Amino acid sequence: MRIGIVGGTGREGSGLAVRWAKAGHDVCIGSRDAARGASVAAALAEAHGVALRGADNEGACADAEVVLMSVPYAGHAAMFEQLAGALEGRIAIDLTIPLKPPKVRSVHLPEGQAAALEAKAIVGDGVRLVAALHHISSDHLGDPEHAFDCDVLVCSDDQDARATVIELVADLGLRGVDAGVLRNAIALESLTPVLLHINRRYGVTGAGIRITGLPREG
Repeated sequence: MRIGIVGGTGREGSGLAVRWAKAGHDVCIGSRDAARGASVAAALAEAHGVALRGADNEGACADAEVVLMSVPYAGHAAMFEQLAGALEGRIAIDLTIPLKPPKVRSVHLPEGQAAALEAKAIVGDGVRLVAALHHISSDHLGDPEHAFDCDVLVCSDDQDARATVIELVADLGLRGVDAGVLRNAIALESLTPVLLHINRRYGVTGAGIRITGLPREG
């Protein structure tokens, strides 16, 4: 599958790019600067023995079937506004958390109740928006050999898009769990500050979640 990663030069985007490339996907790392996108892609490709492409953020969307939006909340709305046309007809995965520094271990509900719902209000029904990958440690993503012991909750109003993203999550070495409609992203995004508190309280770096009681195939 062709995957574009907007903001792909950051820790989350880079880690996801390498894992998806290792799984055989055609991945393009996007950046505000095309030269930086190409440089980071080349460095990651050499370091991990995978094929990666780089471009600016618009270029990363150009031929993608799925676009991962890996941007901080401060630039979230502006990026969706900028790329709304480029995302049209595509699956867009939004992993943004509306954290409010310095109190990143306290739940903050934005004006639109969730970053994913604010994104949906910007791009409309022409973009198949999915909220996912909020609870995965960027430190662990940076190590392609790390074996995850947690699940990924996946929300969308588009059931087929949900299913596609769950398959992509499996290619990362994780189990995706169908968590319902996009409005449920309010709960997904709100759980991240709780996990950040747990990390600090117990001196760990990658507290995650595990859904029990499901059949083995998820």
